[in-house]
Amino acid sequence: MIEVGTPAPDFSLVDTSRESKSLSDFKGRSTVLAFFPGAFTGPCEKELCTFRDSMAELNDLNANIVGISVDAPFSNDAFKERNSLQFPLLSDYRREAVDAYGVALPDFAGMTGYTAAQRSVFILDADGVVRYKWIAENPGIEPNYDEVKKELAKLV
Repeated sequence: MIEVGTPAPDFSLVDTSRESKSLSDFKGRSTVLAFFPGAFTGPCEKELCTFRDSMAELNDLNANIVGISVDAPFSNDAFKERNSLQFPLLSDYRREAVDAYGVALPDFAGMTGYTAAQRSVFILDADGVVRYKWIAENPGIEPNYDEVKKELAKLV
């Protein structure tokens, strides 16, 4: 399990264009890693659209937003386009990042053998150290967006 104050595990995942992105690509700014269970689901759409609508404020806090799910890059691309998301959505189809961050959600929605990402938020400082973590008790719970902004403000 990842703890606050420890370096965030690196990853190499594909974006919606199927290009590889690593955690190191986002260093130099604070980064919000928003793990979400699945594209085109109500709570996920609401969460990512809330981050989208907060982009100006998050840019003022010098923060990157990165969405991560186990969905295929094609699904993430359609989801990104439908919701006009202006930040990267990464595909963890091999479940490497959800395992490394301790947010694998097995048997998601009663589907035996299917592992999704537990809804969670990790805030990393410019050097990639975890400064905040939140993991939902169940995938229907959204993060406290004001708390996320407050934690990011501490890093400016």
